[in-house]
Amino acid sequence: MTALVPFRNVAPVGENRDRMLAGEWFVPDDPVLAEESRRRAELCTAYNSAAPEEFPCILRELLGSVGDGARIRPPFHCDFGYHISIGPRTFVNFNAVFLDSGPITIGADVQIGPNVQLLTPTHAMEADRRRAGWEKAVPITIGDNVWLGGGVIVCPGVNIGADTVVGAGSVVVRDLPPGVLAVGNPARVVRTLDTRSRQ
Repeated sequence: MTALVPFRNVAPVGENRDRMLAGEWFVPDDPVLAEESRRRAELCTAYNSAAPEEFPCILRELLGSVGDGARIRPPFHCDFGYHISIGPRTFVNFNAVFLDSGPITIGADVQIGPNVQLLTPTHAMEADRRRAGWEKAVPITIGDNVWLGGGVIVCPGVNIGADTVVGAGSVVVRDLPPGVLAVGNPARVVRTLDTRSRQ
């Protein structure tokens, strides 16, 4: 475990951002992170009230990368935006929450239902450290052609393989292989899918 360092009124400005980007324990109470959060809030507010023809321009400014033909229905909420990469032709339905203290990588042709949460932050298990506000972020990766049903929650550090389907309301706490159907809390693989292309 990375050593915890002093933070409130002690850590140099920006140190917690550096620690966050390195995947280390950090405290989000940092002026640099606060400014980046303010930028994100302004862009999300603009996106969630924009006309559809304005969506692509705002998304390009908000997100790390967004592929051609990707669509996100507002309202959409995230932590910073720049840690999010969305592949071409991916569709994200209403009320998505992507907490991107760490990288969130979404492949091509992904279908994401309403109220889906992708959550990279995790907190210390030790009560005193948690009370002090320490957290870290573990990346999430969603493979090509995945379908996440409505209300799915994907927890920190999870990788979901290409062509996998996750049933509505499931909570994904560990990696899922390619080409399976997984359901439940915690999500469990219930069968293998036929992923052959059909014309």
